[in-house]
Amino acid sequence: MNRRNFIKKGVNLGFLSTLPLSYSCSLFSKELPADITAFNAVTLSDAIRTKKVSCVEVMNAYLKHINQFNPTYNAIVSRVSDDILLEEAKEADAALAKGDYWGWMHGMPHAIKDLAPVKGMLHTSGSPMFANRIAEEDSVLVQKIRNQGALFIGKTNTPEFGLGSQTYNPIFGATGSAYNPKLTAGGSSGGAACGLGTHMLPAAEGGDMMGSLRNPGAFNNVVGFRPSTTVVMSEGNAEERLLWTSGPMGRNTRDLIQLLNTVALQPNFQNLNPLNLKGVKIGWLRDLNGYLPFESGILDLCENSLNKIDTAGANIELAQPKFSPADLWFCWTTLRHHTRLNMLEFYEDPKTHDLLKPELIWEIEQALSLTEKDVQHAKEIRKAWYGELDRLFRSYDFLLLPTAQVFPFSKETNWPKQINGREMDTYHRWMEVVIIGSLGGIPAFNSPTGFDPSGRPMGIQVLGKFGSDKKVLEFALAYEQITDYLDRRPELISALG
Repeated sequence: MNRRNFIKKGVNLGFLSTLPLSYSCSLFSKELPADITAFNAVTLSDAIRTKKVSCVEVMNAYLKHINQFNPTYNAIVSRVSDDILLEEAKEADAALAKGDYWGWMHGMPHAIKDLAPVKGMLHTSGSPMFANRIAEEDSVLVQKIRNQGALFIGKTNTPEFGLGSQTYNPIFGATGSAYNPKLTAGGSSGGAACGLGTHMLPAAEGGDMMGSLRNPGAFNNVVGFRPSTTVVMSEGNAEERLLWTSGPMGRNTRDLIQLLNTVALQPNFQNLNPLNLKGVKIGWLRDLNGYLPFESGILDLCENSLNKIDTAGANIELAQPKFSPADLWFCWTTLRHHTRLNMLEFYEDPKTHDLLKPELIWEIEQALSLTEKDVQHAKEIRKAWYGELDRLFRSYDFLLLPTAQVFPFSKETNWPKQINGREMDTYHRWMEVVIIGSLGGIPAFNSPTGFDPSGRPMGIQVLGKFGSDKKVLEFALAYEQITDYLDRRPELISALG
């Protein structure tokens, strides 16, 4: 059997466990560098655990793939040297030979978003202020991934301090979409999403405040999940929900769920199955009754996906919150800007002030203009929004709306200044579609929804009630069964013309 055909036909790796080890290893040895990166994360994990592939073979395959394509896409930064990584892979193989299995990511290459510290590695946060900072300790999330046996090959690129859904910074430059490296990968988890879409990474994680897992998921035709804010984060609770949370991304939903079990406070997402869509009630929020502008073609793609869901038996209705979108925007910007006061020392210090990106300086200045009354009013609006979401979820199992308001745009453009003729008055107004989920602190899943005629990908958000993360994930599994968008792979290029 040809190894390439084996992968394309999707034969289950399980049958190989019945073969003699020498034969099965020989089967997997053909064309490894070209093909092994096509294994999804769960399949790759099983292949390593059952010794169908070695960790050295896996690392060699990924390093060859990364060395060929990363110079074009710029997804992975602060890379560890190939020699060190291959030595670590040998150690992983030696441990496995002795029966010492580290976890489901044993020997798998992984890169962490450059907002999180990994002991001994550069931790720049995309800022020139920290261009040479070396992390002294792992973050909690990194330690969880390390405990499952991952080998850290570098960091994934992010915009400066994670601000903006366009991944560029003055240290490493911009990251391109997996489907066109001249276009943005989105952000702030743009490097992670591009790494998945280009198969330079088997799995990836990031954080989401204003769509930072969802938007890059859409721009790279991968899945991303912002969980309820109490699933991964130890701060906050159901009443005092954080504005942001860490979360997983994946090439498919099964991979994403596996990584979620690794980073969650309670790994209770095992044995999830596709939801039976028959009779499921869905509220389609569309453009909030004309409030949100969208680039032409986005709503059409989403509604084409809704037709597939309808055919599977779901009941879909156009839904409208009984809430002022303008109040939500005031609430969002007030609370978001208020968080920027934690960077006031850099703003006030003449040595660091000019090293801050203009958008961050603007946000800090917006924060300084806020009154205590403004912040309190924003908190009251947010509490009322919780109540409105609860009302909506008494009528609907899920709320759906597009993931982004524009398709991937030139990575030379910092942010879109207008959408469909409507001017954007702030650098983040073009991402307003994601704040419905972010302000609610609710589970929000990006599922792919196809491509425009130029081949630019898009996604659709699936929102669930606070705490209904399992149900949202089971919907995503069902959606993946009735669509084939994830099957469309990009044609990777080694150099931009």
